[in-house]
Amino acid sequence: MKKILIANRGEIALRINRACKELGISTVAVFSEADRDSLHVRFADEAVCIGPPESRESYLNIPRIIAVAEVTNADGIHPGYGFLAENAQFAEICESSGFFFIGPPAKVIRKMGDKVYARELMKRVGIPVLEGSEGALEDLESGREICEEIGYPVMLKAAAGGGGKGMRIARNLKEFEIGYRLAQAEAQAAFGDGRLYVEKYIENPRHIEFQILADSNGNVLHLFERECSIQRRHQKLVEESPSCVLSPDLREEMGEMAVRGAKEAGYVGAGTIEFLLDSERKFYFMEMNARIQVEHPVTEWVTGVDLIKAQIMIASGEKLPFKQNQLDLKGHAMEFRINAEDPHRDFTPSPGKVTSLHIPGGLGLRVDTHLYTGYIIPPFYDSLIAKVIAHGKDRMETLNRLERAVEEFICEGVKTTIPFFKRLLQDESFRRGEIHTGFIDGWKGE
Repeated sequence: MKKILIANRGEIALRINRACKELGISTVAVFSEADRDSLHVRFADEAVCIGPPESRESYLNIPRIIAVAEVTNADGIHPGYGFLAENAQFAEICESSGFFFIGPPAKVIRKMGDKVYARELMKRVGIPVLEGSEGALEDLESGREICEEIGYPVMLKAAAGGGGKGMRIARNLKEFEIGYRLAQAEAQAAFGDGRLYVEKYIENPRHIEFQILADSNGNVLHLFERECSIQRRHQKLVEESPSCVLSPDLREEMGEMAVRGAKEAGYVGAGTIEFLLDSERKFYFMEMNARIQVEHPVTEWVTGVDLIKAQIMIASGEKLPFKQNQLDLKGHAMEFRINAEDPHRDFTPSPGKVTSLHIPGGLGLRVDTHLYTGYIIPPFYDSLIAKVIAHGKDRMETLNRLERAVEEFICEGVKTTIPFFKRLLQDESFRRGEIHTGFIDGWKGE
């Protein structure tokens, strides 16, 4: 590829732009009117406005993005994460229009985006899944019967879901009936698909995901795990690798299962197989994300593999340049997601002008951000404004570097989640790695 259109914004657009430049590939940025002064616009070789601030009129407007790719003579389109990254129709249109879609094939996105299908596929190849419905629930009554059979508590999930939408925990019949209606309405509004499925709910599990790379020649491998158990409303806040609870044998077993699942799905590109791990160290398939993840820098630091470059090379038809036995874990890495939110007011979004900014630095620190002094954070998009990633010889050194980083990170003019992370770093249970997906429920980082 000689030119790539970056169909995204913010820090991920900058990250893709950097990888392209290192590969000698020209870049085209697209931007909404709200992002006219963004850094991804400044640093790309070309930039084209694709519409007003609202996402549906700009970053989700497929015809406009394709039109820009055509007039700028782009070869490929990288969707980043979010927006159109897991939109099978977009991938299909890219392919049919003659562009390399830097992601998995449309048919794979469509299949794995259906959580019910993905669950059944994993069961077929022997990957453990939680007890639950065999497919989507036909109606409320069929859901009641399954819940009686597997026992409460249960988790209702949207078949076409993601990002924590369309999910409800039910600990009894009344909560199930209320949750069913709420989850169905939320799923319909978010995904245009109100189908739900139900599975047994595990109290306070760990969330462990395995990074997958697969080329078009049938080579599939994993780049070890990331633990993503520190969450708020099913949204990840902290990710680290390696997990401090996986033994070498369990890591190998889960990695082999992840590769097996990706092969069965016919996967090509970068993606993740996600698991829940219970208190007895039993793991269960949760879902597959058919895109690059926000937390990909964590894996890059402990493996030395540039995942964005790998995506581009795979989309160009190249073979993976390494084998599974050539990969190993180097030290420990952890990422904090910094959002423009007020942790003292239940994480209310805080858009506005950045009046003063200082980015932390030093050995073992990486900050991915699109911020600069004077930048106006728009209210129209996700509140993620920076990712602080630390690497050390072990978890303790990594935590100490993150502690230094959040003390040095100055972002004035808007509220951020930095105070939340300062408090988190003082929590002894967190520092010992005694974490789970419900860890921060009940405390807001005051």
